[in-house]
Amino acid sequence: MREYLLTLCITAAVTYLLTGPVRKFAIVAGAMPEIRARDVHREPTPRLGGIAMFFGLCAGLLVADHLTNLNEVFAKSNEPRALLSGAALIWLIGVLDDKFEIDALIKLGGQMIAAGVMVMQGLTILWLPIPGVGNVALTQWQGTLLTVALVVITINAVNFVDGLDGLAAGMVCIAAGAFFLYAYRIWYSYGIEAAAPGTLFAAILMGMCLGFLPHNMHPARIFMGDSGSMLIGLVLAAGAISITGQLDPDALNLYAGSERAAVHATVPVYIPLLLPLTIIAVPAADLVLAIVRRTWRGQSPFAADRGHLHHRLLEIGHSHSRAVLIMYFWSALIAFGALAYSVNSASMWIVLGVVFLSAIGLVLLLLPRFTPRVPVWAQRFVPPRYRRRGGAADGAVPAEAGAAEESRGAKETEERAPVTAGISGVNGATAIGPRSRFVDRR
Repeated sequence: MREYLLTLCITAAVTYLLTGPVRKFAIVAGAMPEIRARDVHREPTPRLGGIAMFFGLCAGLLVADHLTNLNEVFAKSNEPRALLSGAALIWLIGVLDDKFEIDALIKLGGQMIAAGVMVMQGLTILWLPIPGVGNVALTQWQGTLLTVALVVITINAVNFVDGLDGLAAGMVCIAAGAFFLYAYRIWYSYGIEAAAPGTLFAAILMGMCLGFLPHNMHPARIFMGDSGSMLIGLVLAAGAISITGQLDPDALNLYAGSERAAVHATVPVYIPLLLPLTIIAVPAADLVLAIVRRTWRGQSPFAADRGHLHHRLLEIGHSHSRAVLIMYFWSALIAFGALAYSVNSASMWIVLGVVFLSAIGLVLLLLPRFTPRVPVWAQRFVPPRYRRRGGAADGAVPAEAGAAEESRGAKETEERAPVTAGISGVNGATAIGPRSRFVDRR
């Protein structure tokens, strides 16, 4: 565990320290798109943050290669090299797109080629443990197609939620944390070395996101761009492929009967199909809803709009920070709920806890304009929006304050008017779709 934590810290430190110089480079290079009608930020913000994240990935792999226990991952498996090759290719395509806005089909082809490069080096799905059927071996073509599909879906699901400051990096960090605990349990508790690469990938992914988040939290000083969102999506998919498709569930030895019974018995512990889907459940739901919404209107599935889940949270009255925290909450609930179920599926307390937390999440969604007020003695320690207004009773707003709020709202409405954009931005963009300009639907 100490070596995994050291790798995580080195990755986070390198990413954090490089993000500042990368921001200056992005400004000099002109990678600062003008604000569009659907963007939520108020001033041009540089992107290309994926450059710092990629060098953080390289630093994490380099450090792990020189550690005693983690060095065996590189000696016994080719998966780290496969990940680095695919990540370098997808990162290069993302950098070019952040700067020059390349065509959607080129990006889609690049994602498929990056997945194919990983497959050629051994990072692929070999078999699927299906409950009630047994261990189903896949042919080379079946494994390749399934691997490529999982990589492309995960990349675009992550990129679809990259619409608010700190949203994509935070959600992927939460998913990587749940996946790390799951993979580490399989590797350490059951002594299965095949789970070591997936554990390493999750630790490095957490470091990349944690190192970038301080620069990307609201108000963001830099965006990760497609170079960052496609990169972390590929790393997340690589970890899921390493665990799901290359770890034999019979190696857990939890059941001594037939192969069919063994697979059925290990489902609560292994969850070979559900966990990789649950860690991207919220981004995947946003992806499906966006495709249905756009095709229903007769638009291209990859045409950018302002109908994503995080945009709707803002429209019903949530602040920027609160919308991000709500998305964090649902991602953590789904990912760690599946993790808890994999540890003890027979416990009713886990189910009740998930139901209770889901109810709390629904209440938070229905209270967009609720602003808690702290006691007078604690007001100096909290942000101004949580302080009581002087000279007014609790819950009352002075007329001058109300007029100021109305004028501020009118000013923000004027600022949201469509802006001519020479180069499109990153918020709310899709990884394989063009970022077209359009009039704000509000």
